[in-house]
Amino acid sequence: MTTPNNGDIMTFGGHLEVFRRMFIRILLVAGVLAAGVFACKEWVWDCLLAPSRHDFATYRAIEAVAHAVGFEAFSIGEYRVSLIATELSSQFMAHISTSVYLGLLLASPFVMVELARFVAPALYDAERRIAGQLVGVVYGLFFVGLAMAYWVLFPISFRFLGTYQVATEVVSTITLDSYVSTFLTLSLLMGVVFQLPVLAYALARLGVVDAAMLSAYRKHAIVLLMLVAAAITPPDIMTLVLVAAPLYGLYEVSIRVVREAMAQS
Repeated sequence: MTTPNNGDIMTFGGHLEVFRRMFIRILLVAGVLAAGVFACKEWVWDCLLAPSRHDFATYRAIEAVAHAVGFEAFSIGEYRVSLIATELSSQFMAHISTSVYLGLLLASPFVMVELARFVAPALYDAERRIAGQLVGVVYGLFFVGLAMAYWVLFPISFRFLGTYQVATEVVSTITLDSYVSTFLTLSLLMGVVFQLPVLAYALARLGVVDAAMLSAYRKHAIVLLMLVAAAITPPDIMTLVLVAAPLYGLYEVSIRVVREAMAQS
């Protein structure tokens, strides 16, 4: 194993200066991207509000699958939920905040590269390879979780909760702030939940779990995953299954990941 690529020894103040420059570069890139997102208001908000519409692609896909397997009469009915802004600055502030969040998301590859350049000199060659692979996996799983939230969890949740009525006299009008916060919360939550294989790999390397243990507790894990899915989804069986199925798939992937981690150690 080669030694860390330290080069000249840098003082603590020197490290702070390097970190400061890196932080400024990240802020500049994120700021430019956020400004670009802000300028593309119509296209961005069309994408953000698409899951709230009755003709969203997910519903059309569900109908297509149902028709393909013989349920020709199956159709997802139309619905309409009004979004409102209750404060004078609500729409403008929502536009700014979402632009910042999306700017940071778009800048995240650059952030990863900058952080890698900052810590790489202190790592061994093997550690740099492992760190690079780990970051790639974490990044990929996070975006898979975001896609799951955007295409499945949020539209179905919004449809159920937005059209649910305790009485016909009560009509739901959702605030824009509530829509955006729920959208961001579910997206972030699914991005974190999809890190289960990474967590399992880390625990396996620490000797906390092994493949035999995870396999033995598979039934318990199914119950736990169902509870997690029930906690983050509206109370209907369809959404529960749509969320619990990929979570269980992640658990099975975690078992394979742990088995390979044990084989490497």
